[in-house]
Amino acid sequence: MKSRLMLIVAVVFASSLLASVAHATILRVVVVATDDAAAYEKQIEQGQALLKKMGSTAIIRVWRARYAGEHAGSVVVSIEYPDLVAFANEDKKVGADPEYQAWLKGLNKIRKVVSDSLYDELTP
Repeated sequence: MKSRLMLIVAVVFASSLLASVAHATILRVVVVATDDAAAYEKQIEQGQALLKKMGSTAIIRVWRARYAGEHAGSVVVSIEYPDLVAFANEDKKVGADPEYQAWLKGLNKIRKVVSDSLYDELTP
């Protein structure tokens, strides 16, 4: 009986933890190396327009790393999603969209991805 109660408590705790992660804001951070930051920024604007056309809720910003050690001067793109569910749905959409995939292929001609990370907000 006691072990059963502990199992139920553990399941409820895990469920509440996973639910909070699923509803936390998600931030994708892509660090790139590019020889032409202005051209890259214009390409990102085109990508944002494609996402908007697909009904995306993502907020995209482009940054330049200033005080970043050996990565100073790198271009950083942040893509914010309302939650993990929105990220997963949009990832599926863009993966199946030929126009977006063609844009992404062209983007890869002017950049090299240094890192691609996903963060979830601790306190929504």
